[in-house]
Amino acid sequence: MGAQKSIHAGKAKVDFNVDLSQKLCGALLLPHISRQSSSPFSQIIARISVKHPNLFGRNEKLDVLWDKGLDDSNILIAFRRPRPDWLSQQSFTIQHSVTPEIAVHGLPVDHFSRSGSGGVNLSRFSAGLDFNEPSTSHWSSTTSIKFEHVRPVNNEGRSINRDAHGFPITSSGSSYDNMVVLKQEAQYANASDDSFTRLNFQMEQGLPLLSKWLIFNRFKFVASKGMRLGPTFLVTSLTGGSIVGDMAPYQAFAIGGIDSVRGYGEGAVGSGRSCLVTNGEFTIPLTKEFEGAIFMDFGSDLGSARHVPGNPALRQGKPGFGVGLGYGIRFNSHFGQLRVDYAINAFQRKTVYFGINNVGS
Repeated sequence: MGAQKSIHAGKAKVDFNVDLSQKLCGALLLPHISRQSSSPFSQIIARISVKHPNLFGRNEKLDVLWDKGLDDSNILIAFRRPRPDWLSQQSFTIQHSVTPEIAVHGLPVDHFSRSGSGGVNLSRFSAGLDFNEPSTSHWSSTTSIKFEHVRPVNNEGRSINRDAHGFPITSSGSSYDNMVVLKQEAQYANASDDSFTRLNFQMEQGLPLLSKWLIFNRFKFVASKGMRLGPTFLVTSLTGGSIVGDMAPYQAFAIGGIDSVRGYGEGAVGSGRSCLVTNGEFTIPLTKEFEGAIFMDFGSDLGSARHVPGNPALRQGKPGFGVGLGYGIRFNSHFGQLRVDYAINAFQRKTVYFGINNVGS
């Protein structure tokens, strides 16, 4: 259920969009945490988007986005001033989110095919500046500097600083972590009718502005290649990363899930200071709209789980490496691509995944 409305404010047209979905849709596609709440709004999935293209009469753009799920919520406010195309585009953003932290603190069940709630959620607040550099050839880059405040909460919304086993959740040992993060990201994309290449490099640096704030360096890369082989199309990808310095357990690289190693729950393979994940997928056209797919995924924490504070992956018995394989169906439409995957992990447990790729993603 959705509604969109345009409001004329002076010479500017403000777009206001509301999209509501009832509990049934989310319950069918996504696992969620059972919580006791008397509020009728707790069982609604919603998205509200407000866009103002000319806030102060000089083409300043204001975007407000609110996403609400059954167990999570996210509010994003972005303000952008117009600048010439040859200069970096600047925006000021404020964001607050509350999400279940099951990738690291979730409990793997059913032979690691699912991850249940460990009773830990993360309340995140951030504010800062983003700088988007002008694109050159196939490259684009973004630099941001933001203050972040991370506060773990339980399923009732109360602050906590230890997990179910009594180990600290934050790096500071208190009920929250503060940090100022300088992030640089570079992307490369090149595509033709028969192949594509994509590269993404991310570097995050925790700046030591105050003695109790986190100081770390976190690096991550994603490389993917696609090529046509007769009527089929092969896509391979390699993801890796590492973090040195201060870290809280929730900053670990989590392995397992629909975007990692299929056949496992989110983070059920492991979580470590380092990671390496490889994916390979063949797609075969069946009709004009349908494609069949076969895939194989592999992921490892490279033996780094013991270096995460509190050793959460080792305490939960996660193997640290895993292989998933299976097959799926892709349905292409002008709304996007509907994906259904049937995966099996190394423990012979089977999982079905549903996903939607938006057009242009």
